[in-house]
Amino acid sequence: MTRYTLNITPFVEATPAGVDMGDAPGTDSAITVTTRYIELGGTPWIPVMGEYHYARDDESVWERELRKLKAGGVNIVATYSIWILHEEIRGERVWHGNRDLRRFVELAAKIGLRVVARIGPWVHGETRNGGFPDWLQALPIQHRTNDPEYLELVRDWYRDIGTQLAGLMHSVDNPDAPVIGIQVENELYDQPAHLDTLRVIAEEVGLRSSLWIATGWGGAQLPANRLMPVYAGYSDGFWEEADIEWPSFGKLHFTFSTERDDLSVGADLRTFAAVGAATDYGYPYVTCELGGGMQAAYHRRPLVDPADVAALALTKLGSGSAWQGYYLYHGVVQQPGVLSGTQESHENGYPNDLPLIDYDFFAPIGSHGQVREHYHLLRQQHLFLEQYGPTLAALPATIPTGLDDGPRWSVRGDDNRGFLFVNNRQPAAELLPAIADVQFEARFVNGPVVVPAEPITVPADSYFLWPMNQSYGDIPSLTATVQPITELDGPVGRVALFAAIAGIPVEFHLAGRDRADVAGPVTIEDTEHGLLVRLTAEPGPDTVVTVGSTSLVILDPASASRLWRGSVAGVDTLLVWDESLIFDDGVTLFTNHPASQLLTFPRLNNSSGRLREIGTSPLFTRYTVAGPDDARVQDVSLVSPASGQVPVRLGGSSGRLSAPREADYDHAAIFRIDINSQDLDEGDQWLLRVEWTGDVGRILIDGDVVSDQFWSGRAWDVDLTPYRGRLAAGITVQALPWQPGSEVFVDARVRPVSRAPVAEIRSAALLSIRAIPAIPAAEAPQR
Repeated sequence: MTRYTLNITPFVEATPAGVDMGDAPGTDSAITVTTRYIELGGTPWIPVMGEYHYARDDESVWERELRKLKAGGVNIVATYSIWILHEEIRGERVWHGNRDLRRFVELAAKIGLRVVARIGPWVHGETRNGGFPDWLQALPIQHRTNDPEYLELVRDWYRDIGTQLAGLMHSVDNPDAPVIGIQVENELYDQPAHLDTLRVIAEEVGLRSSLWIATGWGGAQLPANRLMPVYAGYSDGFWEEADIEWPSFGKLHFTFSTERDDLSVGADLRTFAAVGAATDYGYPYVTCELGGGMQAAYHRRPLVDPADVAALALTKLGSGSAWQGYYLYHGVVQQPGVLSGTQESHENGYPNDLPLIDYDFFAPIGSHGQVREHYHLLRQQHLFLEQYGPTLAALPATIPTGLDDGPRWSVRGDDNRGFLFVNNRQPAAELLPAIADVQFEARFVNGPVVVPAEPITVPADSYFLWPMNQSYGDIPSLTATVQPITELDGPVGRVALFAAIAGIPVEFHLAGRDRADVAGPVTIEDTEHGLLVRLTAEPGPDTVVTVGSTSLVILDPASASRLWRGSVAGVDTLLVWDESLIFDDGVTLFTNHPASQLLTFPRLNNSSGRLREIGTSPLFTRYTVAGPDDARVQDVSLVSPASGQVPVRLGGSSGRLSAPREADYDHAAIFRIDINSQDLDEGDQWLLRVEWTGDVGRILIDGDVVSDQFWSGRAWDVDLTPYRGRLAAGITVQALPWQPGSEVFVDARVRPVSRAPVAEIRSAALLSIRAIPAIPAAEAPQR
């Protein structure tokens, strides 16, 4: 047995950061900055921020998709204003349609989301010229400096953004306004005076913000006290070379650490070596780009797993993160312009070739609104932060050193209590093994906490947090081997929900309660510190242990990841639902299955009859929900096989493999998928899901390219809903074959082993996603 011990650093209260930002005294819901966390209305706050680019999606879906962000536990939406998408042609600046920044921000406010505006002028975002229009890039000026001619152009750009955001910026006079943060520039490392000038100009033209931020990675030099640094953490990167299996920076983000800066992010665009910034930060640990997935470039196509995203996010929390920001949280599509594509490419001098259209990023929410497994895994963490964030934010992290052969763990705590974090997961290229005979001891100033009671094996691929000496309802002190999720008032007393960890027995250490107070499927043992309560039943929605008037619900991992919480007709409601939903005064469920099960607490007022009640448990009521037919398999015909071979080309600023050119598609295999548009019910969203293998592919409808993909082993989803009336001639798929011996990086788990070129479609299925307004706002749950 190995008992891993950690002396918890004596607790010291955070102090005001002493920076030139934060709301004026007397502001309602004032946002202020301390050395450890952000305060909202005087309370410590750990925001959850998700990146979603308004101009790269259709305005008709903004409200629905923003509600998905909110339902996923996001409370801030970050968005770029990308200059080239607003003013590709000089003097023809557009702020309407998909470019309507004001309407997007107003919708966010309506839904209850705050906003961080990333206003550039240079944004990167895998955009042509970093977001500069070609006309701006071509001007004989010193871009991204204090060149007066450049600054006048920026002033005009910022002035227009200020006009769009007028009345929407949080302030003492407008405390309910949504815009609380503004980021200037992006990945600018050695121009602190210029960054400060950008803030000055923004304020001069009317932009106001509680928080002013700039990217801090790459050892960025920022003007002291004027811009708060925000950081990144990715599990993999398309910007690395094609011969690298897993980048060297990867381990940093799966290991608890006080190191915030990843020098590799943006390194492919720097012309000098980065030097790490000082570690005495003076600001809370704020992230804006925790990788929500990863985009594929032509030369390198990482295959990030959902659990990689969730494990990385939890590791950052255990490292002291005070702000969880994801890039991208919602996938989008590149917007081909009138003059050119608007994606980063070799043609415009970048080291990487990106697809013309695809910018899905394998984000938690896909570019067509698909919710993925990591959306659910992250929501479980976000529910924790919504409930317990004010407690966690104030707690500094204590991190062991020299544990290369032991578990990766940390404790965020004060002198008496805290949360224990463990991560035993990192990407498939370097999986971590199970660790046997593990027991943890956190030595708080006021006494040690040992958990579990007996040594356990920490399973491979596991990542979790446990409470230590935390109070729940009328339980004064609880330590447990389950992960806290959320809590609310129940029929009698408080209800606290926890997630069991696969492969780890469930136990609770209770202090301040008697044996007679405990009931449920458990064994109870007296110890010198209180009661040791071990669960004897399988975790699940029906598994409840009561301690006095407090109910502890121990969910299995699958149910825990499908737990939702939101207001339904003004009533705080829990739901267990496998697919997607949004809260819209009532609740709307999304499903692509003919029959699904829904659990709710409290019981719903189902007067509309849309749900069929099938049973109750100690907490939840069960219903079945009728939906559309299962996915329909479509016939795929090969019109013509691939011919010849596309030449291998190198290009860009780093001499990397280049994507095929337009003329190369003359050599592509051509497939046809026939779809009867009369089968596509009005009101449903229709996704075509193609499982295929090749190098690159694109899909055409009526001769127009509507989607493309650099193959990486993932399914290829295409939203057919906008094209419902244009499918009579069928769908054409052009696929260039994967070549044996290709030097393109594709994950070894999916890389073809064939000695012949491969261009194949294994299946094509049509998915109907139906929105079911299960509980309109008028039908409140029953308390």
